[in-house]
Amino acid sequence: MKKNYKDLLVWQKAIQLTPHVYSLVKKFPKEETFALGMQICRAVISVASNIAEGQARGHKKEFLQHLNIAKGSLAELHTQMIIAEKLSYLKHEEVRKVESDIDILWKVLHGLINSLHPV
Repeated sequence: MKKNYKDLLVWQKAIQLTPHVYSLVKKFPKEETFALGMQICRAVISVASNIAEGQARGHKKEFLQHLNIAKGSLAELHTQMIIAEKLSYLKHEEVRKVESDIDILWKVLHGLINSLHPV
C-alpha cells in the first residue's frame, strides 16, 4: 500500500475533477445554489475525501470500505450531472466532458478495489 494518499493516481484524478465540477455548478441558476448544486459539490468532494480517509486509516479492509463509498459518490455525481443537463442547467458537451472524466476515474477506482481484494 502507498505511504500517502496523495501518491494514489485515483486520488489525484478525483482532485482534478473537483474544480471542473465546481466551475460548472457556478453556472446554475441562483435557486439551485443550495439544492442540486450543493449536492453535486458534496458528491465530488466525497470521492477524494473517502479515498484519502480510507488510505490514511492504514487497514486494507477500511480502505476498501472507503473506496466503495467513493465509488458510490462517483455514481451519485454522475447521476446529478445528468439531472443538471435534463434541467437545462448544463449543456450536453459540458456533461459529456465530465462523464469522460468520471469514466476514467471509475476505471482507476475499480482497478484499485480489485487489486486490494483477497485472492
